[in-house]
Amino acid sequence: MTRDTTAYLREKYEQMDERGETWPLKQLQTASQARPVVEGREVIMLASNNYLDLANDSRLRTAAVDAIEKFGVGAGSDWSIAGYTELQDELHDTIAEFKGTEGGLSYQTGFSVNAGLLPQLLDDGDVYVSDEYNHGSIIDGIRLSPADTRVYDHSDMADLERVLQSVSSEFNRIIVVTDGVFSMDGDVAKLDEIHRLAEEYGAMTYVDDCHGEGVLGDGHGITAEFGLEDEIDFQMGSFSKACGGFGGMLAGDQHVVDFAYNTSRTWLLSAGYPPAVAAANKRALEIIDNEPQRVQDLWNKREYFQSELEDLGFDTGQSETPIVPVMIGDSNTAKQFAERLFEEGLFALSIVYPMVPRGEARIRNQINVGLTETDLNEALRVYEEVGRELDII
Repeated sequence: MTRDTTAYLREKYEQMDERGETWPLKQLQTASQARPVVEGREVIMLASNNYLDLANDSRLRTAAVDAIEKFGVGAGSDWSIAGYTELQDELHDTIAEFKGTEGGLSYQTGFSVNAGLLPQLLDDGDVYVSDEYNHGSIIDGIRLSPADTRVYDHSDMADLERVLQSVSSEFNRIIVVTDGVFSMDGDVAKLDEIHRLAEEYGAMTYVDDCHGEGVLGDGHGITAEFGLEDEIDFQMGSFSKACGGFGGMLAGDQHVVDFAYNTSRTWLLSAGYPPAVAAANKRALEIIDNEPQRVQDLWNKREYFQSELEDLGFDTGQSETPIVPVMIGDSNTAKQFAERLFEEGLFALSIVYPMVPRGEARIRNQINVGLTETDLNEALRVYEEVGRELDII
């Protein structure tokens, strides 16, 4: 090319890099597991969503290989165009049973559930009421909708009620949208109070449970945690985190599912994921259902790790789940901290703007049930060493 027409993007990137707001990529040389090899060294993994250590589970691998033998590698096209295998129907039934709903549907990704479904649920004259810390996929999905949007202060039920009061007579339909577990802070939505207020003001409820499946409610997610399986109108989730697989899910009344796959462009116009993925996803839900002790073990390890970090003097923010941040503040300091951790054999990611507000950078630790007590103690030793070196504690 003779013209440097995209030079402004280089300048923007360089400015981001100077502020510590870029994302260095690291290459895995093994499966994602508690102790993977990353860029030539074995490390303790604290940067993965693989909470239940299922991503490399032999049972999921066997299910995937068996599916490849029977159905091949690719899906052929979009599910809506070229059809899909019996594995998808089985998976949809398993989703519904797992989430305690009438219907279930898998999407190509969790992001595509929010980005594809939220634009279709409301019309002009309706309104979304959204938690200010909701995931970017929720924000993008709502932006594509013709409906209006109102934002309430994070997990502030008084502010949610204020917003609901202000919109209840102005708009036709209202949907309150919230993450179940907020992925950057690890805190849990007050779903019981959100549901109560939504009922009071005639609103529907939509929960993103991507970090709740396999973690809350004996593994069944936040609606099971609060006993609201039959009450939340739209439940979306992910197979890519605690389930160890890939893709997104939707659970609700059957007519909600029917509407979703007939209107979500992300579902209709994206190639389906391979049959092997469907088989592995189904097996993961079965394992979570049948092995509640796996979830309890995760929580035991989470409680130990957070408690010990706090005893060392680290600030773990608002964490209530296996997402345990270490609050740093400055983005460049957080990136330096993460790099020193990696040099000492600990893979934990720095989270910086725009994932979190400027001045609130942190290291996000995500506990994996495959981590041993020895692993956790080694991670704590490294944290103490680097924390003192960088004057964090």
